[in-house]
Amino acid sequence: MRGAKPVPRPQWDYLYCENIIKKHSKSFYQAFSKLPSEKAQAVYAIYAFCRYADDSVDETRDSSKQKENWSTLYHQLQLFEKGEEVDHPIWRALRDVFTRYEMDITPFYDQLKGQQMDIYFEQPKTMEELEEYCYYVAGTVGLMLLPILATENHQHLKHYAVHLGKAMQLTNILRDIGEDYRNNRIYLPETFFQRGYYTNQDLADHKINGTFIEIWESIANRSEELYQLFYAGIESFDQDSQLHVLLSAHIYKEILTAVRENGYDCFYKRNYVSKEKMMQLQQKIIVMM
Repeated sequence: MRGAKPVPRPQWDYLYCENIIKKHSKSFYQAFSKLPSEKAQAVYAIYAFCRYADDSVDETRDSSKQKENWSTLYHQLQLFEKGEEVDHPIWRALRDVFTRYEMDITPFYDQLKGQQMDIYFEQPKTMEELEEYCYYVAGTVGLMLLPILATENHQHLKHYAVHLGKAMQLTNILRDIGEDYRNNRIYLPETFFQRGYYTNQDLADHKINGTFIEIWESIANRSEELYQLFYAGIESFDQDSQLHVLLSAHIYKEILTAVRENGYDCFYKRNYVSKEKMMQLQQKIIVMM
């Protein structure tokens, strides 16, 4: 009697997820698309889940609709945890990822808590509160990816993954100050404004002065410190993943350089890393390794 045929990998589901990352994050796609195929597809599935979670909140300004979307997604995650996932490409791809890797459901729930924090948004009072927020919306992503990129050592590398996620989120915040303000969100901690040298009106006026640069650099320095803390653990990641994880970190860190080169204009200019610069970073990392 012949054995049952193996269930084919859900190629179409992964392609759906790949198209999402290609559309929304050229930097992540550049960094991870050259991973071994199975790992790259797992990264795409996780990115697609995170994008789905993010869009459930950010694609509407109607708070009641945001709460409804969030509740639907939370319920879908509960179903997934029970093995009763919704018949949708993202959930089907994630099921395949959970079958192939030693995944933990906790960061997925924590990610949704981060989205909930955006629904009930309050300006963080301190850097500690800002970093807590960064854990929920981005440190969790590092934890989701860790079992894929460090298959043998992921249990011992959790703090490194969180360092990288938080560093990247702080970078996002520094890049998007103007856009966030237009969406009624100020992620710069209140303590920076309480000193009296830079005010909410200055922010509304998109004022870039010495005090603004000092505030920006204070957060950027913390972001760069977190990148450095992450780098210390890179050799414990899988050999076939180290280059790609490093590249993602260096590309994101380079956004800070782009903002500086644009005179700290986070209000009107689009600060990004060009494809040419990404390729230069990749060659530099290859030589270093």
